[in-house]
This record gives sequence, C-alpha cells and structure tokens, in this order.
Amino acid sequence: MKRKPRIPLKQIRKYQDMYSAYADSEFDHLRGVAHLTPAQLYEICRWKSKRRPELALGNSKELVKEITAFAFSAKCEESRIGVLTLLDGVSFPTASVILHFCVSRSYPILDFRALWSLGIEKPAAYSARFWIEYVECCRNMARDNGLSVRSLDKALWQYSREHKNK
Repeated sequence: MKRKPRIPLKQIRKYQDMYSAYADSEFDHLRGVAHLTPAQLYEICRWKSKRRPELALGNSKELVKEITAFAFSAKCEESRIGVLTLLDGVSFPTASVILHFCVSRSYPILDFRALWSLGIEKPAAYSARFWIEYVECCRNMARDNGLSVRSLDKALWQYSREHKNK
C-alpha cells in the first residue's frame, strides 16, 4: 500500500492527545462479546456515521447474532471483515469499528480522514484486499512509532480534522 503521510510523524502524539476519548470507553462493554444485538449494532453504526444508522435496525436479531458471532470467531481476515458487510447499514468502515471495539484494538478504524492523513487515496470501492493492506500499514506505522493502533487512529483523524480543508 503506497502512502506518503501528511501528518508529521514527530507530531503524532500531539494530535492523538487532541482527540476526544469519549468513544473509547463508550464501547468497552463490547470487548470480547460473543455476538452483537441489533441495538448494539445500531449504536456502533450511529457512532461511525450519522447518515442512516437506522438501516442497521432492519437486520433481524438472528441475522445480527449469526453474522457477528461468525465474524468474531473467524480466523480468515477476508471472512471476518466481509461477512460483516452483509448486514444492512454496515460497510467496510463500520465493519472496522465493530472489529476494533468487539474483537481487538489492533484493528484500525477505516476512515476517510485517516486515509487522507496517511496520504492514501480512498478507493472507489473498498475491498478485503484493501482492508488487509490498510491493517498491516497501520499496525506497522503504530509499531514503528511506539504507539497503539488506536493512538495512531486518533492522531490521523485529528490531524485531518485540523488540516484537510486548509
């Protein structure tokens, strides 16, 4: 994955500290759950995007339980992310939030702001291959800079918020 970070690497911690941490504790109770309920899915969708989170409520309780239970236990990354996108209201960015808060904080949250800060062009359509490369890119960058993936996420998001349209 080609990237040319816009964020000055020496300032990552500065931007991470500027990010509001309310959301991190908001979903702590979901860490390690076996599956999600439709209400939990809706809350995650609403947190990720204010645009049409109610689509998530169109999923049956059985479907949400089955899909999320499979995703949370899957070993194959393509299966894990891909199956979540079968749920109404869940695209790759929202699926990344589900994996991050429910499975492991080592999953980055896919967001156009983070992509911009990394100097990665947003694809016309997300794919499992793009996701896997993005995860590897973020994990490597976090490791190389002595950060958690979540700290890197926060810094990338905040940097874009401060600089993208200036």
